[in-house]
Amino acid sequence: MVSALPIVDNTVQTSDLIPLLGQYQLLPQLLKELVIDQAIQDVQLSQEEIVQAIDQFYRQHQIGDETRREMWLKHYRMTPQQLAVQAQRQLKLHKFKLQTWNNQVESDFLQQKGQFDQYVYSLIRVASAEVAQELYFRLQAEEQAFSDLATQYSQGPEAQTGGLIGPVTAANLHPTLVQILTSAQPGQVRPPIRLGEWFVIVSLQKLISAQLDDTLRQQLLEQRFNEWLQTQLKSVAVSGDAIAVSVHTP
Repeated sequence: MVSALPIVDNTVQTSDLIPLLGQYQLLPQLLKELVIDQAIQDVQLSQEEIVQAIDQFYRQHQIGDETRREMWLKHYRMTPQQLAVQAQRQLKLHKFKLQTWNNQVESDFLQQKGQFDQYVYSLIRVASAEVAQELYFRLQAEEQAFSDLATQYSQGPEAQTGGLIGPVTAANLHPTLVQILTSAQPGQVRPPIRLGEWFVIVSLQKLISAQLDDTLRQQLLEQRFNEWLQTQLKSVAVSGDAIAVSVHTP
């Protein structure tokens, strides 16, 4: 006999749950969580870590007192045991990432460092090549300051800041602009170039070299994890009433 879950006036058969999750676009999230659960199943936490993880979970969801916790459990239809498992999950996942990829982070950083470097630069953008050339000649002759010309002529939001932009990471800049800034000296005004519909004049103000701090280390760990996760999800088998998850750790 097939068990059923009563929902309002309808009855949903358990065999229909997977198709319904697909219909409501919830299946990818479920598959992701199943892959994560299998990946972290052997990660161990000390008793102190468990207490800290549960306390952090309570504070994050504002369920420190028993009444709120009961309401939360009722809302999500969870048992206290399931809550305890869920509370430890994020810490286990963090430890899994560290155990799996932490020894590769420095290598990844060195390979990708250019993407994380930040630039502060001044920019003038105009729609006319002739105007851009004229403004460049004025700058070369030191007839007017870059900021004054940017305020007067630039046709982007940088006109409000005298042309000053940044800090901006290289990953968020046009590749051609990155090439110009990488090869420029601070204060040097580069000749006009065409970027899309604009003709731009650029002057590097400051290069902020990226450092492998905790924030960037976590970003690189997340990058490795997400690449691995996408590979694992491709191997998950879904049939009409079953899901087969097989995780391969790096």
